[in-house]
Amino acid sequence: MKPDTSTIDIRAMALLIILCASWGLNQVAIKAAVADIPPVLQAGIRSMGATCLMLVWMTIKKKSLLEKDGTLLCGLICGLLFSAEFVLIYWGLEFTNASRSTIFLNTSPFVVALGAHLFIRAEYLSRIQIIGMVLAFAGILVAFHESLNLPDPGMIKGDVMLMGAAVFWGATTVVIKASPLAKVYPGKVLLYQLGVSAVILPVASIFLGEPPVQTLTPLVISSLIYQTVWVAFFTYVTWFWLIRTYPVSRLAPFTFLTPLFGVLAGSWLLGETVTIYLLCALAMVGAGIYLVNRR
Repeated sequence: MKPDTSTIDIRAMALLIILCASWGLNQVAIKAAVADIPPVLQAGIRSMGATCLMLVWMTIKKKSLLEKDGTLLCGLICGLLFSAEFVLIYWGLEFTNASRSTIFLNTSPFVVALGAHLFIRAEYLSRIQIIGMVLAFAGILVAFHESLNLPDPGMIKGDVMLMGAAVFWGATTVVIKASPLAKVYPGKVLLYQLGVSAVILPVASIFLGEPPVQTLTPLVISSLIYQTVWVAFFTYVTWFWLIRTYPVSRLAPFTFLTPLFGVLAGSWLLGETVTIYLLCALAMVGAGIYLVNRR
């Protein structure tokens, strides 16, 4: 019997939690290696490595790369959006702080919800689901409330860049779901984005004046392996499979968990403090996700 994919089932929820935890830990992995490899260059190396892995995987699975399926233009657009997202994230962090960036970057689910409503048939949010989205985002505000002080003019520039990154992130999801990409093998969808970003991100690193690789310590190598093999290869393929299978307006709120998992990972691995605000935020995000996805 074909499963009901109009809602998020237990299997999808479990996968989403694993993905968000992995992406939250990825933030710690980037921090661990940033002294030896700057962030945009890290993203470029990750994309190059994951592109090679995906090519090998698709060859083993005998998936055609040159099949005329009408996805080339949409795939290139997604690759450009994917690349621009990471450039704006890391460039924006030069002007604003990480906590503020988390708030602005997590406006992305609202972009997904709006795009799904406008461009994807049969995907819309009811009033109670909109309340759930707002509640989940409010949880992010609670977790990072100390960053809500009035910024200096330079920080506003970084905030705008992070909001632009959120728009690109949300737009990528909508383009995939609303285009022929929704019907092809998820690995090919990922390959478009990895291949384009593998070219653009190293060039962007040079443009931004990042230094070259300094030292390849065991910690740095472990960080790159985690980012490349697990995050950019396994979790992204899984994410695109979820996008193809389930309503994106119901998937997107789960991404609010990512920064909270990042804080928890920072506490576990870097000794950072977990506050009562974080626990309240987890409860609010969980309640918001429930409201969005309840039958």
